[in-house]
Amino acid sequence: MTDTDERTATPTLSTEGDAVAATTADEKKDRHFVPDGQEVPAALAPSTTQGSNPEPKYVTGVQLWLVVLALSLAFFVMMLDMSIVATAIPRITNEFHSLNDVGWYGAAYQLAWGSAPMQPLSGKIYTYFKTKWAFLIYFGIFELGSLICGVAQSSTMLIIGRAVAGLGGAGLQNGTLTILAGLAPLARRALLTGIVLGVAQLGVVAGPLLGGVFTELATWRWCFYVNLPVGAVVATLILLIHIPEQTEKMPWRGQSKETIRRQLRLVLLHRMDLVGFFVFSGATIQLLLALQWGGTVAHPWNSSVIIGLFVGAGVTALVWGAWNYRMSHWLGSDDIPNRNGEAALIPTPIARERTVYSGSLASFALMGTIIMNAFFIAIYFQTARDASPVTSGVNILPSILSQLFFAVASSTAISKMGYYLPWAFAGTTINSIGTGLLSTLSPTTPTGHWIGFQVLAGGGRGMVFQAPILAIQHAVQPNQISVAVGLLSFGQNVGGAVLLTIANTVFDNSLQSQLQQHAPGVDPEVVIAAGATAFRSVVPAASVPGVILAYANSVNRVFYFATALSVLAFFATFGLGWKDIRVKKGPSTTARAEASAAKTDVEVAAKAADDNVEGLAEDASEAARDIKGEDRV
Repeated sequence: MTDTDERTATPTLSTEGDAVAATTADEKKDRHFVPDGQEVPAALAPSTTQGSNPEPKYVTGVQLWLVVLALSLAFFVMMLDMSIVATAIPRITNEFHSLNDVGWYGAAYQLAWGSAPMQPLSGKIYTYFKTKWAFLIYFGIFELGSLICGVAQSSTMLIIGRAVAGLGGAGLQNGTLTILAGLAPLARRALLTGIVLGVAQLGVVAGPLLGGVFTELATWRWCFYVNLPVGAVVATLILLIHIPEQTEKMPWRGQSKETIRRQLRLVLLHRMDLVGFFVFSGATIQLLLALQWGGTVAHPWNSSVIIGLFVGAGVTALVWGAWNYRMSHWLGSDDIPNRNGEAALIPTPIARERTVYSGSLASFALMGTIIMNAFFIAIYFQTARDASPVTSGVNILPSILSQLFFAVASSTAISKMGYYLPWAFAGTTINSIGTGLLSTLSPTTPTGHWIGFQVLAGGGRGMVFQAPILAIQHAVQPNQISVAVGLLSFGQNVGGAVLLTIANTVFDNSLQSQLQQHAPGVDPEVVIAAGATAFRSVVPAASVPGVILAYANSVNRVFYFATALSVLAFFATFGLGWKDIRVKKGPSTTARAEASAAKTDVEVAAKAADDNVEGLAEDASEAARDIKGEDRV
């Protein structure tokens, strides 16, 4: 046999292990193809290990800062819409006679067919479709919702517009964080994330100020019209600059219509989990309706409608949980693999990561405290202190400025130190103290006190808000970031929607009981129907101080709730882990499991090959002995 023959010859192995060794590579390769040979989109092909992801190409120079500017503006207007109606609510309720709809003006934006149910789905959309175009489509939906709100002729139309804007807002939030993840290395990303989130938080806390200015100097409708020119700037910048992708996406150019249809069908049927999305949406909407309607004159808590909604939400949630578990543990097929449960709306392997669920819980609680502060501090100033919308907005400046300053300062420190956990602990602690002090507000609280309380609460929130995002981005692989960030955004928006609705229920129920205690001669329904600023015109002068005290005490009850949530966020941050984001992470839990499984396959094949070699050696030895015996004979 020649040297060439020796190099090319393949030994024939007879054991089952040999078949494994010979076919493993081919089987893994074949899993990338559908039955007729058409290649599955790259996003569906197994690529969960860190080594399989291509080296990222980051954005630098002027283009980097233009993208950061665009993302900051987009996130700003998205977060602005969460609170800008806070100071406009009294005028809106006066125009539409809709005080009982106050909770919906905020909750519809965040939950009702909007941000909360859409967050996990948007994470999948950003995983399988081009980031730039998905972001622009979501932004267009957000702008459409803003336009509907601006031209609304009824409370119902306004709520519908808020829901449409929330639908777009779901993609904006997740898209912003996904794009940020691909702009720069994680250590530098801390500063960029801090800038974007600082500006975004500025939108939440500045919303009441801008809303007051628009309401008093123009009309409350400009609270929504303002998004349109900002949107034009954002869309232009995103269109003109290349946005890097975290992972390879489905190719569109040069593909036949049949190929595109096949790719879309694969993604929509086997990755989006639309069944899970609609079932989950039904559960969340029923829960929100129960919280929003419960405790009113028309629907007391023990009414059949409210009980039915709670039961329906619970049963639907159980159905969704069972479905999501099934989809997470579906084994897939050779043609369509189900890596890490990604066929489910919320993949349980990713959701079980301690950093992911701890960060989502912390964000859930923190967003609730942020929204409650923005809404109810404005109500306190306009009712208990008789401030105009503009004045109440100015009075919130201590919270705005402290939150922005500490968001940027803590992000700069994290990028240099590498550790986010100390800032998470400090931020939640200071926020808990500040929010607890806000629960002591009264109609006669000195100016220095309410300024200091806001500085503490705002500064604490600024320190901690970006920590869960950085922790999750460090904990998961690049091709899992969109889904993981979607879970975190889901926690934020559920916190903003459900907790705001609960806070509104606490406020309404407390106001009725406080009015009976401090203004017994006043009909609570008359005060509530008049609105937060117009009650002075329908209440006798002698009863006004009692009504003011009732409003102040009711706001305090909300801050009790917000303080408890801040404490919950403190304990949740323990799960973020003590990690240095400057150090390149090793394989994730999922990647390590897959590597271990692959190693086991190789070991089995190697052992089988060794067994065959040993068997062949024994046969050769036996044959040699026989030959020697024959020679002796």
